[in-house]
Amino acid sequence: MKPHNGNSKHSQEPSSKKPYQPGLDPEMDAWFTAFFIENHLDHFTHPEQAAAPEQVQFTVYTENDERYYPCSDRMFAAIMSRKESDFIQSKYKEVLERILKLIDRQIKDQSEKDYLKALIKIKYRHETRDEIMIPSRLEKRLIRIFLNHTQIEDPYIIEKGIRNRRVSRVLNSDGFQKALNYFDCTDLTNSLSSLTQLKALVEDLELKRLFSLAMESSLWESDESISYTEKDFLRMFDRPLTGNGIEPLSRFLGIQTPDDQSRKVGTKKILWLADEAGEFVVDLAIINYLAKLGHKIIIAFKDGPLFSKVDFDDAQEDEVLRRELEGTLFLQEKNMRKNELVKTLRSDYNIIAISDGTRENLNLLLASTTFARIFKEVDGVISRGHDQKRRFFDSHFQFTQDIFNISADDQGAVSISYKPKHPSVIKFSHKDLENKAKKIIDRMVDAKKHGMTVVFYSGIIGSIPGRISMAKKIMLVLIEYLKQQFAMTFIINPSEYFEPGMDADDLMYMWQIVQRSGHIDIWRFQTYDDIAQAFQIMNSKVPPEWVGKDATFSTGCTKEMRIALEVQAKHPEMQIIGPAMEKFMRRSEYGVGKMHDKRLGEILPFK
Repeated sequence: MKPHNGNSKHSQEPSSKKPYQPGLDPEMDAWFTAFFIENHLDHFTHPEQAAAPEQVQFTVYTENDERYYPCSDRMFAAIMSRKESDFIQSKYKEVLERILKLIDRQIKDQSEKDYLKALIKIKYRHETRDEIMIPSRLEKRLIRIFLNHTQIEDPYIIEKGIRNRRVSRVLNSDGFQKALNYFDCTDLTNSLSSLTQLKALVEDLELKRLFSLAMESSLWESDESISYTEKDFLRMFDRPLTGNGIEPLSRFLGIQTPDDQSRKVGTKKILWLADEAGEFVVDLAIINYLAKLGHKIIIAFKDGPLFSKVDFDDAQEDEVLRRELEGTLFLQEKNMRKNELVKTLRSDYNIIAISDGTRENLNLLLASTTFARIFKEVDGVISRGHDQKRRFFDSHFQFTQDIFNISADDQGAVSISYKPKHPSVIKFSHKDLENKAKKIIDRMVDAKKHGMTVVFYSGIIGSIPGRISMAKKIMLVLIEYLKQQFAMTFIINPSEYFEPGMDADDLMYMWQIVQRSGHIDIWRFQTYDDIAQAFQIMNSKVPPEWVGKDATFSTGCTKEMRIALEVQAKHPEMQIIGPAMEKFMRRSEYGVGKMHDKRLGEILPFK
């Protein structure tokens, strides 16, 4: 048990105005580390479960080595205070009540029911005694106990199906269709002067109506909606829109500009975070409408059952969702690579479905690599409901994308919230990287026109963690030396083209375009003699971490050797020089977002 500071009363939990800064108090630092370990959020303790820091950077922009936590600032401050907190206990009790209600709902045998409740309470007391557990992580563990002991795959599968059918019936009813297509001339404004502006107004009006409908929980929670008339739906459409995100969302979707002038055309890649069953059928109407406007929508579902949340299996097996999502591309791969993702996002599919890799409302530390990469590549994220809103908006953290949330406020109005991405986020789109590659290729072509030999130099850049600066210096020194030795030679030094914000995915994508262009005459791979020569030029001994190293130590160079052999097969005149090809076997795959092999993070102490 935690210390009570001399009394048994629960203290008031602090509000977190400033992020916690490690290094000021060893005991608090230990508690901070224990927080991540106990919640199974520490990558080094749970590498197969928790995302590496580099993957987290795809989604969250942190400053000053701050560490992201997947809960509200208020919850984190209460946990870090190490004092008994009414706030934490109330959230824990909400979790327990939901699980006990689930048992009452699903289990009929009284003996089995009593046993399960007792087991859940034992685990509950064990997990909550120190108040270090995030409530959502507690809920995940208690649900897992229930599922494992009952062998029930999805306790809410029947209810979710009923919800979806109710809403589908509503959307196909005459009353709804008449209301959706109803147009009152008073909606027109005197400022309209073109069909383009009229079209923008109609698009804005239809989206507002669908957003309003998505707030009407009676559509999926009861059968009352069967009797709803056109007038009932028109009344629902009158819901006001509130929040700071109304204008930013309109601009983002290209619906209209603030002064109601002609809309700015531009399609977007949108990550849509699905929430509740039933509600999501209305979301699909919105998503399909956005797709008709030219946007590409990637829908992220839960990876498995989470009460009445819609999950990835539902999207493929529920009769309503399967029908509505016909023609959607379902991505099963949870560790998709950058090149594969680029091809997918450029495909003709306007709607793509993925799993976020978790069974929680929103946990970016446990999300799949595919989800994290898509988060990084899209133009914006639309989240749904209060649970997701808390994770994004009740936290001081900023993200790598603009975040929108659509949910109902206390009065039932449509609340659209907006959190802009961190101003320091640097994003290289596929087009940006392709343009950079083209500029390099243009220089190669120009050099060959002037009779120069084009040499591409592949060497270690990030394969020794924490030594990127030295790696770049080694390459720079050696290539300058080679330029002095070789006449009429254009040598490409990849380290010169590295820019802040680029990760291994970006670099490999850009360089593959250059490397496969067919304009390389000599592809030179770094040898240990090259490294030793560079240190000799710098009047320095070779440091121990560089002794014996060559291109075969590099994950990137290993991949590039395979590419070089493929290019040479198409262009036999290209020469490959450097270490023997059969030695390029040690490195196979980058750690996600890293510039070194994923295995090195487990054995090398560099930071």
